[in-house]
Amino acid sequence: MDKIKESYKESKNIYDDVLTQTKWWSRLYIRLFWQGVDDCEIARRLLSFIPDSFSGSLLDVPVGTGVFTAEKYGRMTGATITGLDYSTDMLSQARSRLNESVTLIEGDVGALPFEAESFDIVLSMNGMHAFPDKDRAYSEIYRVLKRGGRFVGCFYIAGKSRVTDFLVKHFLAPKGWFTPPFDTESSFRERLTPLYDFEELIIDGPMITFSLRKR
Repeated sequence: MDKIKESYKESKNIYDDVLTQTKWWSRLYIRLFWQGVDDCEIARRLLSFIPDSFSGSLLDVPVGTGVFTAEKYGRMTGATITGLDYSTDMLSQARSRLNESVTLIEGDVGALPFEAESFDIVLSMNGMHAFPDKDRAYSEIYRVLKRGGRFVGCFYIAGKSRVTDFLVKHFLAPKGWFTPPFDTESSFRERLTPLYDFEELIIDGPMITFSLRKR
């Protein structure tokens, strides 16, 4: 986890530029290495799974910089929102963006500091491919989610693009930005089908977007 934290410090100035494609080089990078996948569109689709009128408890892990969620959370005035991230740098940027009503906590998704069945929704945007212990991450998310609650998220999956898989294996993983092993579409289904009902499952090149309901 320390390697991941250091990688966030190194990349914090380019993280949002890559995701939002606000620079010419970030648009070229997405086109060449990520099949032109539009992270902004994926974020809009993912957040549309959560109504603005939602009034329950939501955990956002990793909360990241809040670049995609700040506007959405500003409209969710009836919700109780908690954001957790391992990186102090990400949390610092999130604090500058998110409304003070969002509680921000430094912590590890593999050991969430919450009681069982604490949240109605767990949101995980662009995080699972970075978590070093994915078994623990999935287990902890399931533990803190209420029965009938929803797990919504998006992340990189292997096996959909040779170019992306090469980039991840030879650059992003060695830098500590992504952490193997990585789920494929089939392993994701096999892992979560016994635990959740699938409401939405969308594949955009090497990215998976989903909404699942805990049984």
